[in-house]
Amino acid sequence: MSRRCELTGIGPMSGNNNSHANNKTRRRFLPNLNDVTLQSEALDRGIKLRITAAALRSVDHRGGLDAFLAKAKDDELSTSALKVKKEIAKAKAAAAA
Repeated sequence: MSRRCELTGIGPMSGNNNSHANNKTRRRFLPNLNDVTLQSEALDRGIKLRITAAALRSVDHRGGLDAFLAKAKDDELSTSALKVKKEIAKAKAAAAA
């Protein structure tokens, strides 16, 4: 399981530990990943995703998973999130027709 957000694509960053004596050693900054189940209104079911806390706030701000995925860029989404995005678009098209 990779340490990458499925919705935003955020992954580990690198930087330095800086000691009091100003010694510098390399370190990794890992994203704050959480396993969550988000409800899709179009599909009427929950979708399990591994996303960052910041992405969870963004989903809430945009008005839910369906609205977030509608505006999300395809190159940032994981393969499972892309699949869910296409399912939601298909369900909305069927509901509109």
